[in-house]
Amino acid sequence: MLLFRDEEKVNEWVNTTGEARGAILTLQHVWELSKLWYSNRMSPHYRGRTASEAQAIFTKLGLTDDFWQF
Repeated sequence: MLLFRDEEKVNEWVNTTGEARGAILTLQHVWELSKLWYSNRMSPHYRGRTASEAQAIFTKLGLTDDFWQF
C-alpha cells in the first residue's frame, strides 16, 4: 500500500516508476477495510479467510471493480 496526497501524485508515480496503477482508496475506505479485515485477527481461533470470505468483505465495501476480484 502506498499513500499519496492526490490522484495527480499517483499519476506522477506511475509515470516515473512504470509500475501498474492499482486501486485508489480514500483513507476512510482503507480504515473501513482494515476494521473488517483485521477484526478477529487476535482471536486464538483465528484462521485465514477463504477467497469467498475475502470477496464478501470487498463487496460489502463496494470494492467491486476488476482489481478486487479473485
